[in-house]
Amino acid sequence: MTKNILLVGPAHPLRGGIATFNEQLARSLQAQGHQVEILSFSLQYPDFIFPGTSQFTDEPAPAHLKISAKMNAINPLNWLWVGNQYRKKKYDLIIFRFWLPLMSPCLGTIARIIRLGQPKNTKILAITDNVIPHEKRIGDKVFTHYFLAACDGFVAMAEAVMQDINQFEPKKPKIYTPHPIYDNYGTEISKENALKNLGLSPDFQYILFFGLIRAYKGLDLLLESLADNRLKDRQIKLIVAGEPYEPMDKYLAIIQRHGLEEKVILHTHFIPTEQVSNYFCAASLVAQPYKTATQSGVSQIAYHFNKPMLVTNVGGLAETVPDRKVGYVVSQNPTEIADCLVDFFENQRESEFVTHVKIEKKRFEWQTLTDKLFQF
Repeated sequence: MTKNILLVGPAHPLRGGIATFNEQLARSLQAQGHQVEILSFSLQYPDFIFPGTSQFTDEPAPAHLKISAKMNAINPLNWLWVGNQYRKKKYDLIIFRFWLPLMSPCLGTIARIIRLGQPKNTKILAITDNVIPHEKRIGDKVFTHYFLAACDGFVAMAEAVMQDINQFEPKKPKIYTPHPIYDNYGTEISKENALKNLGLSPDFQYILFFGLIRAYKGLDLLLESLADNRLKDRQIKLIVAGEPYEPMDKYLAIIQRHGLEEKVILHTHFIPTEQVSNYFCAASLVAQPYKTATQSGVSQIAYHFNKPMLVTNVGGLAETVPDRKVGYVVSQNPTEIADCLVDFFENQRESEFVTHVKIEKKRFEWQTLTDKLFQF
């Protein structure tokens, strides 16, 4: 039975993992025959608090998706206008993306207004990336409670997030399902071609650190582990590919202190969609040495390109990466991270892990997520 669905959250021309996720979710729902509209932001973050170079992509809009960029995250009058506009429409299911308490006043107000015009059986659900943010601020709990109270149920993509939701809404229904694979970055290409496209030497093996550079993602731990004497003389290099959301000074200081200038390749800018395949296909191992985490879209890109992973045992990362099967789950100790890197390259684990990656990735299909949504 065809359903009319409203998906509320970032989408084109905004860029980033959440926008990509929302567009993929909309495509998956449309492929099942449903009508989907994405209600996105005309202004998501004021420029003075946005840490990156741009919030927007210059890539073409995704085909066959209805995206309406109308929400202004900081203008209460806009929330009333948008809420009243969408209150007049009828939906079977309304899905909000929630990832940051700062968005709670906007999303929570719009959710309450839209609900006023809906049939009694219409559900308002939230897919919650984070409930307790990685970088905490005053007012987080009050804001988060305001948004969550407007929802009928929740989908979490990590067990840790399920526990966080219970701190705010212990009685409302909630479902866990893992983050689906990002399969929108093109097909896998050979390592040889990927290295050629990036201008990298085939004489080395490469570790990839991918995505926004933020303190909680632990790039410093990975750099310290790379300085281990057991790795210094190996033909191994680290590619850091992503835009910094903080000063690079502390990372450059580690590189200089340990003499890693020839071991680290810094591509510190936003990686456009058409280049993502080159970085993942060039790598032998994708490293996510996070200090805090819930789930990670980087893992799901790695799965798409059949890449082994190294993750730290925080949040939901270990739920996604079975230890010593598709990669490593390790502590935040640089020496222990180095132990895993030595094991991987010395014992040539890549082929063994790739075999298991191809099997394990089958549990991260988009329909698994959509089926969970309709369980409500």
